Amino acid sequence: MSAAITLQDLTVTYERRAAVHHVSGRFARGSLTAIVGPNGAGKSTLIKAIVGVMKPAAGHVHLDGLSTRAIGYLPQAAEIDRSFPLSVADTVAMGAWRHIGAWRALTGEQAQRTRQALVAVGLEGFEARSVGSLSSGQFQRVLFARLLVQDAQLIVLDEPFTAIDARTTQDLLRLVRTWHGEGRTVIAVLHDLEQVREHFPDTLLLARESIAWGATAQVLCSANLRQARNMAEFWSADAELCQANREGRP
Repeated sequence: MSAAITLQDLTVTYERRAAVHHVSGRFARGSLTAIVGPNGAGKSTLIKAIVGVMKPAAGHVHLDGLSTRAIGYLPQAAEIDRSFPLSVADTVAMGAWRHIGAWRALTGEQAQRTRQALVAVGLEGFEARSVGSLSSGQFQRVLFARLLVQDAQLIVLDEPFTAIDARTTQDLLRLVRTWHGEGRTVIAVLHDLEQVREHFPDTLLLARESIAWGATAQVLCSANLRQARNMAEFWSADAELCQANREGRP
């Protein structure tokens, strides 16, 4: 199976300290992959490098035939400002901007897709509500509806089920499985390992470095999890600068 994303010796840094360190591997086209690891393991940093929010300090991210603008990206909820006075319908319709631009009106077909997306996430009748008035679970449903309108072939989710209720989580997991069944490539940063084992065929276990990457049952073995935990516990913020940067690697 061809690769949707290839990581080549990827290093991403904060203030030249490696947050993601020399990671290489591939996300197969049409795969459904969880990224897991201890707190501070570099999971969100890796996601941001893939979608182009952060630039690598070394190595490369290769997107097979895609631009970063074509990625359906859902950042962590804490990074999204809900104070801007937008309605639910307007927020969901933003998924069509890649196709129509920021200032053109929706076509009839796109308006219909917006309505259908709200039905799909269980928010029919919420069109005029302000996003600031929604619960965390309702707002996450809105963001998934926006991804439905965007209709991307590559979908990247950063902690999509954190701080939302169990029913919403199950409903949104069904959407993730639907995307996978349609042949889309889906990557999600997750914390619940049982959730990963049940729903995600492939897993990348990260502890700043790649500990294991492949079939979930093999990756999430006790030895790998112990290694990831040990690496996270013994990592020091005072460690030397990344060797790649000191040597001026590209």
